[in-house]
Amino acid sequence: MAVVYNSEQIKKIIPHRYPFLLVDRIDEVGETAEGKGYMVGRKNVTTNEPFFQGHFPKYQVMPGVLIVEALAQVGAIAMLAQPENAGKLVFFTGIDKTKFRKQVVPGDVLTLYVETIRTKKFQGKVFGSAKAKATVGGVIAAEGEISFVVAENEQE
Repeated sequence: MAVVYNSEQIKKIIPHRYPFLLVDRIDEVGETAEGKGYMVGRKNVTTNEPFFQGHFPKYQVMPGVLIVEALAQVGAIAMLAQPENAGKLVFFTGIDKTKFRKQVVPGDVLTLYVETIRTKKFQGKVFGSAKAKATVGGVIAAEGEISFVVAENEQE
């Protein structure tokens, strides 16, 4: 499978940096039969992740909140890769209907799938929501809906 965005290209799109950049690459960008955009990313989980020092040293499990953050970052990449959103920021605004179904441990490869459900423009901002699913070896680790807002980067 061809890499759409590698880690260096991702860093040109979103502002996240180590240790909080949780997406290693984007493998696929496309559109569903219903015309909804989607993106598939990847996170290689290693024993050297800083969060494993405290969660939990003798039973290393990736925190669910960081799995959700990795999904949100894929969604942010999808939005900010669009030319009209270049240079803006995406803020995570909510999560709904989320379930954690499998523990994620060192050595796992998280496949991160995000599909836009809806977007709308209001007062110069884009608000939206997306289906999000993280899998390991084809088994669902987490799934739910995330919501976001795309806003101007007022720091520039």
